[in-house]
This record gives sequence, structure tokens and C-alpha cells, in this order.
Amino acid sequence: MSDKAKVAHRAETSASAYNPRRFRSTVPFYARYRLGYPESLIARVAALQAGDAVLDLGCGPGLLAIPLARLGFAVTAVDPEPDMVAACEAAAREAGVTVKVLRGSSFEMPAGLGPFKLVTMGRSFHWMDREATLALLDGMVTLDGAIALFDDSHPATVENAWHGTVREIAERYGRGTSPNVQMRAAPDFRSDASLLMESGFPRVRGLSEFVRRTLSVDDIVGLSFSMSTTSPERLGDRAATFEAELRAALAALSPDGAFTEIAEIKALVAQRS
Repeated sequence: MSDKAKVAHRAETSASAYNPRRFRSTVPFYARYRLGYPESLIARVAALQAGDAVLDLGCGPGLLAIPLARLGFAVTAVDPEPDMVAACEAAAREAGVTVKVLRGSSFEMPAGLGPFKLVTMGRSFHWMDREATLALLDGMVTLDGAIALFDDSHPATVENAWHGTVREIAERYGRGTSPNVQMRAAPDFRSDASLLMESGFPRVRGLSEFVRRTLSVDDIVGLSFSMSTTSPERLGDRAATFEAELRAALAALSPDGAFTEIAEIKALVAQRS
């Protein structure tokens, strides 16, 4: 298969796997249990891009949009899940900031948006046709603008042993059949940095900060339900069994029910040459 054919095949696969309501059942858990992005890291990214027009694509409940609005940016937030749109709007009202929240996605971008000085994506880029999204944003970002991809990872430390336990159980409940997991496991998978370097935003730098927090068993169960791979909707009638199995494994791991999470919160910032 030629390189052009491979790109076309990946685009077709991404489009066919696109499910705009994938996170519908995670909404009650997402903002409460997911790690937020350190405001200091967001400020470091924002400082690289003076200007006030920001698009947060795949905004979820506003974990990036709200802090960016607090920094004084004019934020447009877009998400395909209507309940996430409502959650982001509610979070903005509670925070006392203004965020324009729209339903849409990289596959169904609302008309008339842009130009933007900065486009942010928090844990959402891997759900998109990444190459097509970068081409689309090339026409929406100013000549001196940038794209920032936020994500997190968990180093292999003794504190994070519970994380491996969650993943091991999730695998037994079909985590490996999720499109984003299969994409990352494919032999021709390319990193985000690799794709950015061949896009209209080839100057890539990485920023990161480490965070630490204490978790309870309830926190870890809620965090698991916030994931698309183990969402209540995806688990269906197996959700109660999954929860019981997870609680039992966590009790064996830490009888006092206390856990520590150490994570690296990352931002890939890509600018034009």
C-alpha cells in the first residue's frame, strides 16, 4: 500500500470509528475524577502565544477552557457531546468567566469559526483523524499562531501500582477493542510530534509538570468510569461486575483504601516555521 493510500485508509478508519456520543455516560465522572491541567502549565503555554482568540477543541467539561478564560482569553469551546457542552457552560457560569461553547468536532466543525491565535486539545487529539485535523486547523490558525496538545502519563512508580491494576482489569472487559487503543498499538502508528513536524506547525516543543494527589477507592472507580474504554455505557450490564472486581483488587492492593497518583501532565506546543 502506498503512503498516500495508507493516509486515505487511516482517514476512512478514523471517520468510521467516530462516535460523537462516545463520552455520553462519562459526563458525571469526568470533571470530578479526571486529573485537571495545572494552571501554571496552561499559563506557560498561553504565554507563548500573546493574543486573545483561543479554540479549545474537544473541550469536555472545560478543564482547559475555564482556566484559559480566567487568563483573559476569548475562548471558544467545541465538543460533540451535548451533555459535555452543558457541563462546560455550567462550569463557566460557576467560575464567573465567559466561554462560547458550541457543539461540534473536528469532523463536524461549526461554520464561521476563527481565526484563532491558539488551538488547544486536551486528551482529545487521538479521537480525531489527526492529519486531516491539522490540515483543517492550518486554515483556522493565524500565521503567528500555534496548536497545543495536552495529555498525561503515569510513570512506573510504586505509587502508581493501582494504575496497572485498573488497566489489567479493563483489558478483561474489552479495553483492547477500543479504536484509540488499537490505533496506538498498530505497527504504523506515528506519534503526535511526528505528525506535527510534517504539518503547517513544524516547530514543536514539549512542556510538562508533575502532579501528585491522594485517591480513595471511590475516586479510582469514578476515574475508571470517566474513561471511554470503561464507561458505564460501554460496560453495559457488566458495569456492576467490573466495579466489584475493581474494588476487590484495590482492597487487596491497599487494605486501608488510600492510594497515591503521580502523573506527568504534558503539553506539545506546535508553531509555524
